[in-house]
Amino acid sequence: MKSFNRRGFTLVELLVVIGVIGILIGLLLPAVQMAREAGRNMQCKNNLKQIGLGCLSHLSVQGHYPTGGWGWGWSGDPDRGYGKRQPGGLFFNILPYIEQKQLHDFGLNNNQRGRTLTAQTPIAIYNCPSRRPAILLPHIESRAHFFNLDLTEFLARGDYAACSGDNLDDWDQGPASYDEADGWDENRWLQQGGSGKTQTGVVFLRSMIKPLDIKDGTSHTYLAGERHINVTNYYTGNAPDDDQAWSVGYDIDVNRWTSEEIEDCLPQRDGKEDITLNFGSAHPSTFNMLFCDGSVLSISYDISEETHGHLGNRKDGITVDMSSL
Repeated sequence: MKSFNRRGFTLVELLVVIGVIGILIGLLLPAVQMAREAGRNMQCKNNLKQIGLGCLSHLSVQGHYPTGGWGWGWSGDPDRGYGKRQPGGLFFNILPYIEQKQLHDFGLNNNQRGRTLTAQTPIAIYNCPSRRPAILLPHIESRAHFFNLDLTEFLARGDYAACSGDNLDDWDQGPASYDEADGWDENRWLQQGGSGKTQTGVVFLRSMIKPLDIKDGTSHTYLAGERHINVTNYYTGNAPDDDQAWSVGYDIDVNRWTSEEIEDCLPQRDGKEDITLNFGSAHPSTFNMLFCDGSVLSISYDISEETHGHLGNRKDGITVDMSSL
């Protein structure tokens, strides 16, 4: 009768195997993380492409790119059309063109509760998956009073911003009532935050920019992109540039700039600082930008101040070599 000598792992051999497995996991983990981030970055670009399609559909129907609205004290109102009488900004005005017409129309017939429900609705394509999901975040009323919404504890946020140009005019909460807004002439609005004559971007205070106004070409001019947000405030609702709903008008929550003269306008990766004027992202080496022709490019943070500024200006007469980006 045969006998079998059964021999198991010694403690040393077991430790060696565990060590080898640990080394393999350590080698594979960065690759897995990079693959996941690549997927999230692709989804982010797809979000901007859908926003771009909405903007181009808006342009086709309304004859101009989405307006920037009135100011941070105002949210979108479906009773006010799509032009200078509209207090909401780009992300409200494209709702009917991204299959969200019902959400856009909640506030019809002066329904303030409906307008509030719109501002409280998270939209998946308005949030970058590398940063945060589309969820409600706290509304700090002391920081963000609205003239045409109900008092509410929570509002939905967005991670993207329209490009207002390479010069920075002031922004404010806007007029205190619809009657006041309708009574202001163009000179009074100019005091509030610029006009098409002074602003160099595509989406700004009461803007109604058409393709012919984009002298440098739609494929060479920013329309919108990812905005910088303080990483410690992704979920607090208490950052100075992240305390408003995505549906608001002209403000740092939904507009950004590319000024060569202001360091804070340089694109940067999200960090632990409140940098409130610039584009940027949670991605390691690039931020994504939507151009006026609907194209989306991933651009390095190392882009020069001059190039970034020119891409934000629709009419400076300098056409950027896109192959250099």
